[in-house]
Amino acid sequence: MRALVVYCHPNPESYTAAVLAVIRSRLAAAGAETRVIDLYAEGFAPALSAQELANYETTPENIAPVAPHVESLRWCDTLIFVYPTWWYGLPAVLKGWLDRVMLPDVAFLMPQGGDIGPGLTHIRRLGVFTTCGASWPLTFFVGAPGKRTLLRGLRLLCHRRARTAFAAHYRMDSSTPQSRARHLARVEARMTRFLNRKVPA
Repeated sequence: MRALVVYCHPNPESYTAAVLAVIRSRLAAAGAETRVIDLYAEGFAPALSAQELANYETTPENIAPVAPHVESLRWCDTLIFVYPTWWYGLPAVLKGWLDRVMLPDVAFLMPQGGDIGPGLTHIRRLGVFTTCGASWPLTFFVGAPGKRTLLRGLRLLCHRRARTAFAAHYRMDSSTPQSRARHLARVEARMTRFLNRKVPA
Protein backbone atom coordinates (compact mmCIF):
# COMPACT_ATOMS: atom_id res chain seq x y z
CA MET A 1 0.00 0.00 0.00
CA ARG A 2 1.30 3.43 -0.99
CA ALA A 3 -0.59 6.20 0.79
CA LEU A 4 -0.46 9.90 -0.01
CA VAL A 5 -1.93 12.14 2.70
CA VAL A 6 -2.72 15.72 1.71
CA TYR A 7 -2.87 17.73 4.91
CA CYS A 8 -4.13 21.31 5.10
CA HIS A 9 -4.08 23.36 8.30
CA PRO A 10 -2.04 26.44 9.24
CA ASN A 11 -1.66 25.54 12.94
CA PRO A 12 0.62 22.57 13.70
CA GLU A 13 -1.01 22.31 17.16
CA SER A 14 -4.57 22.13 15.81
CA TYR A 15 -7.13 19.41 16.38
CA THR A 16 -6.81 18.61 12.68
CA ALA A 17 -3.15 17.80 13.40
CA ALA A 18 -4.36 15.29 16.02
CA VAL A 19 -6.58 13.68 13.37
CA LEU A 20 -3.56 13.47 11.08
CA ALA A 21 -1.55 11.77 13.82
CA VAL A 22 -4.21 9.06 14.18
CA ILE A 23 -4.27 8.51 10.43
CA ARG A 24 -0.49 8.23 10.23
CA SER A 25 -0.50 5.77 13.13
CA ARG A 26 -3.07 3.55 11.39
CA LEU A 27 -1.14 3.65 8.13
CA ALA A 28 2.06 2.67 9.93
CA ALA A 29 0.28 -0.20 11.68
CA ALA A 30 -0.95 -1.42 8.29
CA GLY A 31 2.59 -1.38 6.92
CA ALA A 32 1.85 1.30 4.35
CA GLU A 33 4.48 3.38 2.62
CA THR A 34 3.31 6.89 3.43
CA ARG A 35 3.99 10.36 2.09
CA VAL A 36 2.46 13.48 3.65
CA ILE A 37 2.08 16.74 1.76
CA ASP A 38 1.69 19.48 4.38
CA LEU A 39 0.42 22.35 2.24
CA TYR A 40 0.87 25.16 4.78
CA ALA A 41 4.27 23.97 6.01
CA GLU A 42 5.43 23.77 2.41
CA GLY A 43 4.06 27.23 1.63
CA PHE A 44 2.11 25.86 -1.31
CA ALA A 45 0.91 28.68 -3.57
CA PRO A 46 -2.74 27.98 -4.40
CA ALA A 47 -3.29 30.48 -7.21
CA LEU A 48 -3.13 29.13 -10.75
CA SER A 49 -0.86 31.53 -12.64
CA ALA A 50 -1.55 32.97 -16.07
CA GLN A 51 1.28 30.87 -17.50
CA GLU A 52 -0.06 27.70 -15.89
CA LEU A 53 -3.47 28.43 -17.36
CA ALA A 54 -1.93 28.99 -20.81
CA ASN A 55 -0.19 25.58 -20.56
CA TYR A 56 -3.10 23.85 -18.83
CA GLU A 57 -3.80 21.33 -21.59
CA THR A 58 -0.20 20.92 -22.76
CA THR A 59 1.76 18.04 -21.27
CA PRO A 60 4.46 18.01 -19.87
CA GLU A 61 4.55 21.82 -19.61
CA ASN A 62 1.46 21.81 -17.38
CA ILE A 63 3.13 19.42 -14.92
CA ALA A 64 6.46 21.23 -14.52
CA PRO A 65 5.42 23.79 -11.83
CA VAL A 66 4.03 21.06 -9.55
CA ALA A 67 6.09 18.06 -10.67
CA PRO A 68 6.84 16.64 -7.16
CA HIS A 69 3.14 16.69 -6.29
CA VAL A 70 2.17 15.00 -9.55
CA GLU A 71 4.85 12.35 -8.97
CA SER A 72 3.40 11.59 -5.52
CA LEU A 73 -0.12 11.48 -6.92
CA ARG A 74 0.95 8.99 -9.59
CA TRP A 75 2.89 6.97 -7.01
CA CYS A 76 0.05 6.36 -4.56
CA ASP A 77 -2.77 3.83 -4.60
CA THR A 78 -4.40 5.36 -1.50
CA LEU A 79 -5.24 9.06 -1.32
CA ILE A 80 -6.34 10.70 1.94
CA PHE A 81 -7.32 14.32 2.63
CA VAL A 82 -7.19 15.84 6.13
CA TYR A 83 -8.45 19.41 6.49
CA PRO A 84 -10.90 21.73 8.29
CA THR A 85 -14.12 22.62 6.50
CA TRP A 86 -14.39 26.40 6.16
CA TRP A 87 -17.52 28.05 4.75
CA TYR A 88 -18.87 24.53 4.07
CA GLY A 89 -16.04 23.81 1.63
CA LEU A 90 -12.35 23.22 1.15
CA PRO A 91 -9.77 25.69 2.49
CA ALA A 92 -8.44 27.93 -0.28
CA VAL A 93 -5.00 26.30 -0.21
CA LEU A 94 -6.48 22.83 -0.67
CA LYS A 95 -8.81 23.99 -3.44
CA GLY A 96 -5.77 25.59 -5.10
CA TRP A 97 -3.91 22.28 -4.82
CA LEU A 98 -6.71 20.62 -6.76
CA ASP A 99 -6.64 23.44 -9.35
CA ARG A 100 -2.88 23.18 -9.90
CA VAL A 101 -2.19 19.45 -9.46
CA MET A 102 -5.32 17.68 -10.74
CA LEU A 103 -4.35 18.40 -14.33
CA PRO A 104 -5.26 17.05 -17.76
CA ASP A 105 -3.26 13.86 -18.47
CA VAL A 106 -2.73 13.53 -14.71
CA ALA A 107 -6.12 13.39 -12.97
CA PHE A 108 -8.33 13.30 -16.05
CA LEU A 109 -8.35 13.02 -19.80
CA MET A 110 -9.78 15.86 -21.86
CA PRO A 111 -13.15 15.02 -23.43
CA GLN A 112 -13.37 13.72 -26.96
CA GLY A 113 -16.96 14.69 -27.64
CA GLY A 114 -18.24 13.63 -24.19
CA ASP A 115 -17.29 14.02 -20.54
CA ILE A 116 -13.75 13.97 -19.20
CA GLY A 117 -12.19 10.54 -18.70
CA PRO A 118 -10.68 9.25 -15.43
CA GLY A 119 -6.93 9.54 -15.00
CA LEU A 120 -6.53 8.26 -11.44
CA THR A 121 -7.64 4.67 -11.95
CA HIS A 122 -4.60 3.47 -9.99
CA ILE A 123 -6.14 4.97 -6.82
CA ARG A 124 -8.15 2.29 -5.06
CA ARG A 125 -8.78 3.99 -1.73
CA LEU A 126 -9.99 7.56 -1.17
CA GLY A 127 -10.37 8.95 2.35
CA VAL A 128 -11.67 12.29 3.60
CA PHE A 129 -11.30 13.42 7.23
CA THR A 130 -12.48 16.87 8.23
CA THR A 131 -13.94 19.09 10.92
CA CYS A 132 -16.94 21.40 10.53
CA GLY A 133 -18.00 24.35 12.65
CA ALA A 134 -21.61 23.87 11.56
CA SER A 135 -23.93 21.05 12.56
CA TRP A 136 -24.58 18.07 10.30
CA PRO A 137 -28.15 19.24 9.40
CA LEU A 138 -26.93 22.69 8.39
CA THR A 139 -23.99 21.28 6.43
CA PHE A 140 -26.35 18.85 4.68
CA PHE A 141 -28.80 21.66 3.89
CA VAL A 142 -26.05 23.75 2.29
CA GLY A 143 -24.93 20.73 0.28
CA ALA A 144 -21.55 19.91 1.86
CA PRO A 145 -19.65 21.21 -1.20
CA GLY A 146 -16.22 20.24 0.14
CA LYS A 147 -17.21 16.63 0.74
CA ARG A 148 -19.00 16.47 -2.61
CA THR A 149 -15.97 17.82 -4.48
CA LEU A 150 -13.77 15.02 -3.14
CA LEU A 151 -16.09 12.05 -2.67
CA ARG A 152 -18.14 12.65 -5.81
CA GLY A 153 -16.11 14.75 -8.24
CA LEU A 154 -12.66 13.35 -7.49
CA ARG A 155 -14.02 9.86 -6.78
CA LEU A 156 -15.23 9.65 -10.40
CA LEU A 157 -11.62 9.95 -11.58
CA CYS A 158 -10.36 7.05 -9.43
CA HIS A 159 -10.73 3.31 -9.92
CA ARG A 160 -14.40 2.65 -10.61
CA ARG A 161 -14.65 0.42 -7.53
CA ALA A 162 -12.41 2.48 -5.24
CA ARG A 163 -13.17 2.18 -1.52
CA THR A 164 -14.00 5.37 0.35
CA ALA A 165 -13.94 6.54 3.95
CA PHE A 166 -15.31 9.73 5.51
CA ALA A 167 -15.40 11.13 9.03
CA ALA A 168 -16.25 14.63 10.22
CA HIS A 169 -16.48 16.23 13.64
CA TYR A 170 -19.49 18.57 13.34
CA ARG A 171 -20.18 21.53 15.67
CA MET A 172 -16.44 21.88 16.12
CA ASP A 173 -16.84 25.41 17.48
CA SER A 174 -18.73 24.05 20.49
CA SER A 175 -16.79 20.79 20.83
CA THR A 176 -15.70 19.39 24.18
CA PRO A 177 -12.72 17.29 25.21
CA GLN A 178 -15.11 14.34 25.28
CA SER A 179 -16.50 14.94 21.79
CA ARG A 180 -13.00 15.41 20.38
CA ALA A 181 -11.78 12.19 22.00
CA ARG A 182 -14.81 10.29 20.66
CA HIS A 183 -14.11 11.58 17.19
CA LEU A 184 -10.46 10.53 17.26
CA ALA A 185 -11.65 7.04 18.24
CA ARG A 186 -14.08 7.18 15.32
CA VAL A 187 -11.29 8.18 12.93
CA GLU A 188 -9.17 5.29 14.18
CA ALA A 189 -12.03 2.83 13.67
CA ARG A 190 -12.86 4.18 10.20
CA MET A 191 -9.21 4.01 9.17
CA THR A 192 -8.90 0.44 10.40
CA ARG A 193 -11.92 -0.66 8.36
CA PHE A 194 -10.81 1.43 5.39
CA LEU A 195 -7.37 -0.16 5.27
CA ASN A 196 -8.55 -3.70 6.01
CA ARG A 197 -11.21 -3.79 3.29
CA LYS A 198 -10.20 -5.68 0.19
CA VAL A 199 -9.55 -3.37 -2.74
CA PRO A 200 -10.33 -4.12 -6.39
CA ALA A 201 -7.58 -5.55 -8.54
